[in-house]
Amino acid sequence: MKHTIYILVENYAGVLSKVTGLFSRRGFNIESLAVGITTDINVSRITIIADGDEYVAEQIKKQLNKLIPVIEVKILKDYVSRELALVKVNCNTSSRVEIMGIAELMNAKIIDVSTNTITLQITDTSDNIETLVNLLRTYGIKEIVRTGTVAIERTRGK
Repeated sequence: MKHTIYILVENYAGVLSKVTGLFSRRGFNIESLAVGITTDINVSRITIIADGDEYVAEQIKKQLNKLIPVIEVKILKDYVSRELALVKVNCNTSSRVEIMGIAELMNAKIIDVSTNTITLQITDTSDNIETLVNLLRTYGIKEIVRTGTVAIERTRGK
């Protein structure tokens, strides 16, 4: 089972290394990692997608809370997440219209066009990005670049 974990940390050099080092030492696998500053320039937010059962997730949380630069750790349950991907696809005159149709269907934007390639940008869930990539495979994918997943907890009620 995949777990989405956000970690607020002090924003200084070497903090990310401490966090990822903990995962490495404990044998926890990181499937996705994204880091950025928050509204406070002294605090960064790390979003990690990790695989494991509930026990593993709780162990990750407990171990992270022991690190000095960690301010807060939360395993998200009800959240919204997105990932960004850029996909460069082979295309010729006959396939260009088909690829443009797939882009429109999947809400991807065409951001670069050449005589032999089209580059698409998609910001969506990991599953929808995988769907786009699978649809484009038959045309020949030249290159894919993906960010880590970012997530934010849903606000319910007031």
